Amino acid sequence: MTVENISQAKVAGGWHKQYTHTSSALNCDMRFAIYLPANASETNKVPVLYWLSGLTCTDENFMQKAGAFKKAAELGIAIVAMDTSPRGEDVPDDAEGAYDFGLGAGFYLNATQAPWNRHYHMYDYVTKELPSLIEEHFPVSDKKSISGHSMGGHGAITIGLKNQNAYQSISAFSPISSPINCPWGQKALGLYLGDSKDTWKEYDSSELLKKGAKLPILVDQGEADGFLENQLKPEYLLSSAEQSGADINVRMQPGYDHSYFFISTFIDGHLEFHAAYLNK
Repeated sequence: MTVENISQAKVAGGWHKQYTHTSSALNCDMRFAIYLPANASETNKVPVLYWLSGLTCTDENFMQKAGAFKKAAELGIAIVAMDTSPRGEDVPDDAEGAYDFGLGAGFYLNATQAPWNRHYHMYDYVTKELPSLIEEHFPVSDKKSISGHSMGGHGAITIGLKNQNAYQSISAFSPISSPINCPWGQKALGLYLGDSKDTWKEYDSSELLKKGAKLPILVDQGEADGFLENQLKPEYLLSSAEQSGADINVRMQPGYDHSYFFISTFIDGHLEFHAAYLNK
């Protein structure tokens, strides 16, 4: 696999770089960004935190707004952020151009329904293709953790729970905690996966958490989030964790909303949380 560097900037002693490549999982060209701390080298390969963003986002939102680089540099952790869906003229989009489905809204699953199943395999991209590419081209180890926001929080928890031997820890900001029980999730899962609710459960964080988790999970949720009651529903995560005894810490943060102001406030704590497991 080849990658093409399209931008780079020195930050916090390390480098933020953007790349494009042709994705076989998604059948299109994709873009990702990587932050490499100063101590990363071929003789000192660093662990990686994979970041999954929310609806309408690209690789740029987290990298430009989260303020994560100084802490990542201090801890010696690389960060990889990717686009939130396949892109390109041949990639189908929501018929009405809605923000919550299609382009920018891949939901980190493998679509089974036409026409989405030709391109929308974000699950395979995140779990297989992208890590292989990152480990081939950059001075990183195979030790990794996963985090995300909103739709990406859903992605981080589901992917982490379905691949518990591949990751060291999981965290999320404002995750869609039970997509089978909210409008965003019901629309996306129905169109990408069809009508089988049993199939939907394989991409539902709360349903997966009922089976237990051997990985530690940290979740921050703003109490002033406008999507809290209708779309995010953290009570489902709490109920599932109580049933299974999973190690999950859901922190409700008074006054905070759904924005990157919220994420930037608590991102250092998430990086420290992951570093405790990545640097063991």
